[in-house]
Amino acid sequence: MTLDRVLDSLKSRIRQAQLRAALSVNRELVLLYWHIGRDILQRQIQEGWGARVIDRLAQDLGREFPEMKGVSPRNLKYMRAFAEAWTDEHIVQEVLAQITWYHNITLLEKVKDPADRLWYVQQTIEHGWSRNVLVHQIESGLYQRQGKAITNFDRTLTSPQSDLARSLLKDPYVFDFLSLRPEAQEHDLERALLHHLREFLLELGKGFAFVGEQYRLEVGGEEFYIDLLFYHLRLRCYVVIELKIGEFKPEYAGKVNFYLSAVDDLLRHPEDRPSIGLILCKSQNRLVVEYALRDMNKPMGVATYRLTGALPADMQASLPSIEELEKELGYDA
Repeated sequence: MTLDRVLDSLKSRIRQAQLRAALSVNRELVLLYWHIGRDILQRQIQEGWGARVIDRLAQDLGREFPEMKGVSPRNLKYMRAFAEAWTDEHIVQEVLAQITWYHNITLLEKVKDPADRLWYVQQTIEHGWSRNVLVHQIESGLYQRQGKAITNFDRTLTSPQSDLARSLLKDPYVFDFLSLRPEAQEHDLERALLHHLREFLLELGKGFAFVGEQYRLEVGGEEFYIDLLFYHLRLRCYVVIELKIGEFKPEYAGKVNFYLSAVDDLLRHPEDRPSIGLILCKSQNRLVVEYALRDMNKPMGVATYRLTGALPADMQASLPSIEELEKELGYDA
C-alpha cells in the first residue's frame, strides 16, 4: 500500500472517529438538558416552584460550573419546555438525541402539534437537514404539503412503489427562491429553476437526480423535448416533469403520457421501474385533474407551485431568541 493510500485511510478513520465523538457529545448534551428540564418541571408541579427559581438555579449552576455554557435562565426554560413536550425518555434517547439541541429548540418554537413535530424530527434525521433547512421546511408547510398531489398511482403502480411515489409528491411546491415577471412563460420558469437547481432539488426532495433540460427524444423521425428529466434513486425510475405557467388543461396529461411511453421504450433499463410524470401548474381544478388522469395508463401526478405569498398564520411563528441563545451558549453557527 502506498503512502498516499495509507494517509487517505488514516484521514478517513480520523474523520469517522470525530463524527462519532461529536454525535456522542450531542446525545449526552440533549439527554442532560432533558433531565434538567424534567427535574425543574417536577419540582414546579410537586413543590410549587415559581418562575424566579429558574433564575436562582441559573446563578447557582453558573457559579458551580463557570466553564459550562448553556445554564442561562433562557436555556433552562427551554429545557423545561423540552421535558414538558417530550415525556418519554426512550424517544428522547433514541430519536431526539440524534439531532442537535438547536434543532430541538427550533421544533419547540415553530411546531406545536406533537405528531407534526416528530415527523420533522424523523425527516431531519433521514435527510441530514441543517437547522436553516429545517426552518425553511417548517415555514413552507412541508408536512401539510407532502403527498398531496393528485395522482393515478393506485391504478398504474404496484404496491409498495405506489405508496412511496405518492408520498414523495407535494402540493403545492414552493418556489419562493424565484422571482419571475408577471408575463413570464414556461421557458422562463424552466430557466429560473435550473439557475437555482440546488434549491429546486431541495424542494423536490431527497433522491432526485437531474438528467437534463429540454431532453431530446426522437420518435418516428420526429423530435420531442421533455421540459425536465430526473431519475429518482429510491423509486428507481425516470421522472418526467412538465412545467406550465397557467392552469392545468386536460391535454397536458395526454402529452406527458406520450413522453412516458417514449422514455420507457428509449431510456428505461430492464431493472428500472415504470417512469413517472409530474405536471406542475400555476393552478388547477381538482375535478378536471381527476377526470384527466382517470383513464391514463401511465403513472403521473399533477401539482401546483407557489412562487410567493403569505405563509399560513400557524407557520409564521418566528424563533425569537435563537441568535441570543447561541451567543449565551457560545455556539458559533
